[in-house]
Amino acid sequence: MPEYLQRRFGGERIRVYLSVLSLLLSVFTKISTDLYSGALFVQVCLGWNLYLSTVLMLAITAVYTIAGGLAAVIYTDTLQTFIMIVGAIILAVIAFNKIGGYHNLEEAYLNAIPSMIIPNTTCHLPRSDAMHLFQDAHSEDLPWTGMTFGLSVLAMWYWCTDQVIVQRSLSAKDLNHAKAGSILASYLKMLPMIVIIIPGMISRILYPDAVGCVDPDECARVCGATVGCSNIAYPKLVIELMPSGLRGLMVAVMMAALMSSLTSIFNSSSTLFTMDIWRRIRREASEKELLLIGRAVTVVLVVVSVVWIPILQSSNSGQLYIYIQSVTSYLAPPVTAVFLLAIFWKRANEQGAFWGLMVGLAVGLSRMTLEFAHPRPRCGISDERPFLVKDIHYLHFAAILCLLTAAVVVGISLRTRPPAESQVENMTWWTLHPEQPLPAPPVSVPRSLPENGFSEKAKEESQEGHSWACCCGPQVMKSEIPALKALKDRTASPFWARICNVSAVLLLCVNIFFYAYFA
Repeated sequence: MPEYLQRRFGGERIRVYLSVLSLLLSVFTKISTDLYSGALFVQVCLGWNLYLSTVLMLAITAVYTIAGGLAAVIYTDTLQTFIMIVGAIILAVIAFNKIGGYHNLEEAYLNAIPSMIIPNTTCHLPRSDAMHLFQDAHSEDLPWTGMTFGLSVLAMWYWCTDQVIVQRSLSAKDLNHAKAGSILASYLKMLPMIVIIIPGMISRILYPDAVGCVDPDECARVCGATVGCSNIAYPKLVIELMPSGLRGLMVAVMMAALMSSLTSIFNSSSTLFTMDIWRRIRREASEKELLLIGRAVTVVLVVVSVVWIPILQSSNSGQLYIYIQSVTSYLAPPVTAVFLLAIFWKRANEQGAFWGLMVGLAVGLSRMTLEFAHPRPRCGISDERPFLVKDIHYLHFAAILCLLTAAVVVGISLRTRPPAESQVENMTWWTLHPEQPLPAPPVSVPRSLPENGFSEKAKEESQEGHSWACCCGPQVMKSEIPALKALKDRTASPFWARICNVSAVLLLCVNIFFYAYFA
């Protein structure tokens, strides 16, 4: 993604900014949340201290991440996917049997009230619209307007531009393999509704005093967090319902999920840093140096993420999902806006894109700062937060921020020099010519950036080994470069291309059905 925007707009500053932003998002929304959720599972299962559990997770993950690189990440992801699916399906079946089937779910959930409540409040009551995707537009949880527009902005950022996802697509053998992988992942993405979300609701039905606690002292006793214990819903279900052998399987499943995410993030983060930041500081860096720096950066990101865990634990009423989506809502929408305009509007230039990103970042960080400075009050305490935090839902804010960034990009682009035709050739939807090969990516570090991001005196250096090593992960060695160069024929078979297209249409229909059924 950073390399594409550099090709599209020219210059270096957008690429460097996006790389730094990706590293920040890795700390705030990926590494820290993965570590916390995995450690929380171990804590609930084994009764260990949260930070001891975190160290255990890191030790196991680091061994094969550092030793194996991108290849190890992809192979372990594939294996762990099947383990997670089997374990989650078994637990879902047991949980449904425990409450007498799906037809009893709604009534039982609405009656799942904890024994210890705060008088004269309603925060202990389950939402009456819990079985519907379309909640009131003023809902504090997931308003339908925010889900439809705000989440679409965030989803487009993650699935279309995030380094963790893009790196997998770029590693495909050809375009058909990339499409087929995305389609398969989309079908798998439907499973959490049945095997994770609904079992989580069943967990509240079976254990309302633990999962649904609202009293701060009781919550602190149950899970160590005074703001709520909804995060323990799934681990609690595993410990209480699964027999010994299957319980061990589910522990392995959650460990697999943690390692799957962490290895992907570690590999992608080290690649971004070595490709887009370190090579601009040390242009003569050797391959060995790049490998060492990539691993060192991974260690630094992990340390910062561990320090961030206590803040994460007490944010957004203790609900991990809301924390992830809210932080993403403050930082990701500007990238979505610039990405869309870069593809679909030829007139967008480097000046507009850069300053759009800067304005979006400033506004997003302002909201994020207010959010952490004024956390949501606990049950029974009046909400006196500023208007920008209290009355504008984070998903609504995401949509507004995306539009604001787009407006800045359009305004500045129209008032500055348009990009040259050669700059947008093969870089936008309207100028794409698949039969023409793309030019080699620039590996130089311009010493100056004139107007519109184009350097007149850019000195390019051939760093063939480094380029392959960084693009394909920090573990690609010189011995692998010839094999990578041999993968020149990326043309897709017309027959399988049609199969992928038909599968994509079918997938869209299935999604629309589920969307309408649960609306």
